[in-house]
Amino acid sequence: MNELINVNYGDDGSPTVSGRELHEALGIETRYNDWFKRMCEYGFAECEDFYSILSKTSDNGRPATDHALTIPMAKELCMLQRTDKGREIRKYFIAIEEQWNSPEAIMARALKLANVKLKALQVTVSELTVENQIMQPKADYFDELVDRNLLTGIRETAKELKIKQNRFVQFLLDKKYLYRDKKGKLMPYAKQVEAGLFELKEFTNEKTNFSSTQLFITPKGKETFRLLCIT
Repeated sequence: MNELINVNYGDDGSPTVSGRELHEALGIETRYNDWFKRMCEYGFAECEDFYSILSKTSDNGRPATDHALTIPMAKELCMLQRTDKGREIRKYFIAIEEQWNSPEAIMARALKLANVKLKALQVTVSELTVENQIMQPKADYFDELVDRNLLTGIRETAKELKIKQNRFVQFLLDKKYLYRDKKGKLMPYAKQVEAGLFELKEFTNEKTNFSSTQLFITPKGKETFRLLCIT
C-alpha cells in the first residue's frame, strides 16, 4: 500500500497525501478535477482539510493542480467510495494516523520543536550580546560625560554659589567637610564622601606618568552647601 500512496510530511511533521495519487489508487474513472470538486461538496475546506499544490506530473505539458490532503480527509474520501479498494486504503490511513499519534511520535515532534525554539533563543542571545558589546562603549562614554557635567570643582562650585573661592574653602574646612593633607592638598573626610557630597577622581598624565586625584563636588553636595546660605 505504501508503494501506491506516498505520505508526505510538512515542516511541522503533519502527514498529507496527494489527491491525484489517491484518485489513481482508488481507481476512479472520473477526471480528477471533476471528482475532487464533487468530493468538496461534502464540506471539505481549503487550508483546513486540504491545500492546493502543483502536481509532480504534467497535464498536456503544463503543471497540473493537485491537492495535499490531510489524513482525516483522505480517510473520509476512501469511505465515500464504498468499495473494497477504498476500505483497504482507509485502513492504511488509520495505521498512519495511529503512528502519528503514538507517544514516541509525539515526543519526537516535541523534541524537534524544542530544538527549533532553543536555536532561535540562542540566535537572539547572540544578537543581544553583539549589540551590547557595540553599545556598551557608547553607554560608558555618555555616563562619563554626564558625570563630568554634573561634578564640579571647588572653583566652579564657588562661582555657581556666587561666593569667593577662599571663603568657600574656609567654610568647608571650618565645618569639617574638608581637611588639608601633609602636602597641603584639600581632601574630603571619608564620611562626607560616603554621604555623597564629594567624589575623588583619579587621573594619569600618560606623557609624564604622573598620577594624582582630583576633588569634585557632587550635585548633592552643591545643593547642601547652597541651602546652608553661604554669603
